Amino acid sequence: MSLKAIAKDLGLSVTTVSRALNGYDDVSADTKARVQAAADLRGYRPNTLARRLKMGKIDAVGLIFPFTSHPLSNSAFIEMVGCITRELAKYEIDLLLVPDELGTFSWRRLIESKRVDAMLVAHTLDNDPRLLDLQQRNFPFLALGRSGCLTQDYAWFDFDNRAGMQMAVDHLAALGHQRIAFLGENNQQSFIGQRYQGYLDGLQSNALPHHPDYVHKISPSRRAGYQTTQALLALPVPPTAIVCDCNMHGEGAALALHEAGLLLSGAVSLIIFDGLPCDSVPDVAVTAVRQGTREAVGLQIATMTMALIRNEPLKNLQVLWQPELQAGVTVHPPR
Repeated sequence: MSLKAIAKDLGLSVTTVSRALNGYDDVSADTKARVQAAADLRGYRPNTLARRLKMGKIDAVGLIFPFTSHPLSNSAFIEMVGCITRELAKYEIDLLLVPDELGTFSWRRLIESKRVDAMLVAHTLDNDPRLLDLQQRNFPFLALGRSGCLTQDYAWFDFDNRAGMQMAVDHLAALGHQRIAFLGENNQQSFIGQRYQGYLDGLQSNALPHHPDYVHKISPSRRAGYQTTQALLALPVPPTAIVCDCNMHGEGAALALHEAGLLLSGAVSLIIFDGLPCDSVPDVAVTAVRQGTREAVGLQIATMTMALIRNEPLKNLQVLWQPELQAGVTVHPPR
């Protein structure tokens, strides 16, 4: 079954059928649905090689992420990658994982050998040499996080990390907490600084003191979260609440509180960005700063990637999602 046959059956032009199957925005949703249903009914499969030659596309996108074990240990990151992969596959696009040690630009060979149509750049930095290099090459990229180093328009998808963390502190302050500790990651990724600023803004807006002993920049690992929370609990005046900017050390914090008998009892409140993993050892509904479902995030990023490949204006490819607070166990501080 060819495109011509589908077009004839539906009374459409071959161009319209082709653009509908490739997800172009200038084709209505109803027409896309009709064309896709007809293609599925007839078992139509596109000639991938012919399409690549005609359109000059590779049908592959690279995802650059830091060359460390931490992203691959983070369930939120892995789930997001899985959802992006599934959504891009609907367009016959493959997602290639490109681990990159900062400064080595190991992904350049994919560009130079023309093996990808675009790049997704995860865990962006405020001053990110990867984004600068891609922009100088005029190569299509979507930054998963904003960066302050670029002076020209670029495509980006991000969460309002500062607002999410301030939301958490505001929630705890409204419950009466005055001693709120912060566990944050210890690297230069943009979202980390944004979340820490949200913590500081929350303290300031609620007239709460800033205790240096309550602020810890740690490795994004369960062990670091566990050990740091134990140290916080051992202070002469321990915090009554903890906020975590990462669900990996957040799970470690939850385990330390659980072992101390403080989590299920609600003696110490805990709020974690992205919440606890579904297989977390402490089985308790911890309050979470949610950033949308993984499916919704994957769909958003895949849709933006396809628009990027189609050379849509970059100003139309800048999306900031607002987080939400999902209530779990948060309590008033002890009197």
